[in-house]
Amino acid sequence: MLRPVMKLRLLVIAAQNEQRLLIQKHVEIEWPDAVIIEHRLGLDPPLDHEFAASGFDAVVVVGAAPAVAVENFCSELLQRSEFAPIVLILLQPDPVPAPLVVRGLRRLYGSKIDRMRLLNAITDAALERKKNILQLRARPEYLERYRFGTLLIRGHRCIKQIGSGGMSRVYLAESERAATLVVLKVFSQVPDVSERMVNFDRFLQEYEIVAGLKHDNIVRIYDLGVADDHAYIAMEYFPQGDLRTRMKTALSPATALQYVKQIASSLEAIHAVGVLHRDLKPANVMLRADGTVCLIDFGLAKGNELDVELTGTREIFGTPYYMSPEQGHAEAIDARSDLYSLGIMFYEMLIGHKPYVGSNAMEVIYKHKRAEVPEIAPQFAAFSPVLQRMMAKSPSDRFQSARELLEELDTVKVASCEVVPGLVV
Repeated sequence: MLRPVMKLRLLVIAAQNEQRLLIQKHVEIEWPDAVIIEHRLGLDPPLDHEFAASGFDAVVVVGAAPAVAVENFCSELLQRSEFAPIVLILLQPDPVPAPLVVRGLRRLYGSKIDRMRLLNAITDAALERKKNILQLRARPEYLERYRFGTLLIRGHRCIKQIGSGGMSRVYLAESERAATLVVLKVFSQVPDVSERMVNFDRFLQEYEIVAGLKHDNIVRIYDLGVADDHAYIAMEYFPQGDLRTRMKTALSPATALQYVKQIASSLEAIHAVGVLHRDLKPANVMLRADGTVCLIDFGLAKGNELDVELTGTREIFGTPYYMSPEQGHAEAIDARSDLYSLGIMFYEMLIGHKPYVGSNAMEVIYKHKRAEVPEIAPQFAAFSPVLQRMMAKSPSDRFQSARELLEELDTVKVASCEVVPGLVV
């Protein structure tokens, strides 16, 4: 059979690695340029209920007897608006009587995956997808899916706005290019190109910093673009929420220790390229479904060499509750300032409250500089030496690098053996 030449994007959902690999090989022989994304059924987090596979030409699902569960799974997916056609491979004999026809679903039965039938079904599904997209584009309301406020950002389907700030609006979207749900951060000011606005530079720098770092505990950046003179960044979406929310429920000492190790590992990576975060706080640490934590929001981050250009003279940025003494007083800062902020977070994760509070920001800043480090309760005595150094008033008395901190954390022994998966050190 002569099949059309296609630039195919395919989502393969299967529990067994050999099944996913076999489908990939069959497809790549026929379409060498095909882009194949794998979803490990039962291992990867479930597909988000907002996910519509808008970036795919077809979806291949592999299931085994009994077929009821996988049939229900495919039916649920196809009930989502405009979901891509599904090729369902059922490793069992043809049922009698034949099941009802379901729009958008092609079933393939047999004891093994038949190459020719698979390729024919994918071709039919992809052609159906192309026809459906053409029909959608003919509708007057088609472009509305790409509207973010007053902006049109093609290639990203807007789901809802989830936040806003002084310099940006934040949306949940589905990226056709990344083929997943993303957080889309849209810069809300339109600077004159000749002015090089400070906030605009910081926004672009967030992408430049993070996109160059490949680390398991640093947010993934998928895309940067400009639409109607507004810059935007598409980044990883975290349905599990942030560490601030997680901390509303008490953390075990072992969990707190694992989180701190992972954050310290991410700081080691950014410090190695001359970048400081400068706004480390629980709201800027996100949780993945596998239990790992991930550093986000580099809007205040900067390369050391850009200090004067981006921050000017004696300008304070950051969150007072987690701000180092030197940062709160607009003094020179370095990597040890981020380690201080992490120490404040570690204290709060263990003890359950912040070490320094006040009626206003300046009172909190003063306490960071002058107040004694609060005593550590006896049950957390194993952590006291490391906390004292992380929260030391003078940078010279702290750990001098994230690597030094990690090495010390490895010596800390806790009674509980609770483990958070995915630790990177």
